Amino acid sequence: MRHAILTVGVLAAALATACHRNDNDAASTPPASSTMAGAPAAPSTMSPAANATPPKADAQMQAVLDQLAKLGGKPIETLTPDEARMQPSPADAVKALLESQGKPTTPEPVAKVEDRTIPGAGGPIPIRIYTPEGKGPMPVVLYIHGGGWVIANLDTYDASPRALANASGAIIVSTHYRQAPEHKFPAAHEDTLAAYKWVLANAAKLGGDAKKIAVVGESAGGNMAADIAIAARDQKLQAPVHQVLVYPVANNDMNSPSYVQNANAKPLNKPMMEWFVKHTFDNADQTADPRIAIAKRKDLAGVAPATIILAEIDPLRSDGEALADALKAAGVDATVQKYDGVTHEFFGMGAAVDKAKDAEKFAGAQLKKAFATP
Repeated sequence: MRHAILTVGVLAAALATACHRNDNDAASTPPASSTMAGAPAAPSTMSPAANATPPKADAQMQAVLDQLAKLGGKPIETLTPDEARMQPSPADAVKALLESQGKPTTPEPVAKVEDRTIPGAGGPIPIRIYTPEGKGPMPVVLYIHGGGWVIANLDTYDASPRALANASGAIIVSTHYRQAPEHKFPAAHEDTLAAYKWVLANAAKLGGDAKKIAVVGESAGGNMAADIAIAARDQKLQAPVHQVLVYPVANNDMNSPSYVQNANAKPLNKPMMEWFVKHTFDNADQTADPRIAIAKRKDLAGVAPATIILAEIDPLRSDGEALADALKAAGVDATVQKYDGVTHEFFGMGAAVDKAKDAEKFAGAQLKKAFATP
């Protein structure tokens, strides 16, 4: 399941790495408007676009969505977490599409790929290290997958770190984390911060440059990557030189323009996000935690510069836009790149979607630029 959405990681994190590569298809009727916290929200002021017909996927993206539908997945919000983790993912759809087109389905080659475990807050954490061609010491990136804190794993999100390693020339350490509902919020945040501290302490042993470390996350993983940048400042850790946040969960407002516009989108939609929240938090009020509703924070000054990559057809698009505004208001350099005609989970689909390949290259270029800055 490259997908199990989500991340995608708690609702604001990318309910994805996120939130979400195990997304399903079947359209669902969106529930009454609500905040993540579940309380009725005051009517929000929507831009005309928010009430317009939902945007349409371009031909390449639609081909992936059509293939995902053919795989017969059930709506995640109707399943148990264990059942959801077994559903076909967007990554599966990409592979099936490539097969139907007679194209190779082998993963993008990287010079060296190694699976390991590292100590975590609640026990060993699986990681996968991708080392590209070249001579060290290389920059190092901690990559955090999506999945709404509930689904997905290192295999689901294998394509993104491969592409990032080659595009950035950096060693990518892709980390897993404890997932809900077995381990509820903030377990995943604790594990990913532990992984960042491990990278700081072990970069040189990996052939990396300990002074050039960045963080990247998708969906829920984007949320946790952003939180690492904040924790590094607050705990006086070495700061990442850059943070790349791909459609991050960054707010707890399910009445935002993009939630309204994409309430029934595929592969991520509003009912799925509500399902992630239900399984990740002890109660919906926890989504107001500043580690989730990052865009509402007023203390973002001094965190690492950010690149925020967004998809047009995504409930989380407004989260990323709001986070960019909050960072800029705090004096933090934030670059936003939005791709029209594509959906949540498009990043990492470079083998089948040209805009995904463009986004991967853009993220790599932004990282290279940050690593080259004295």
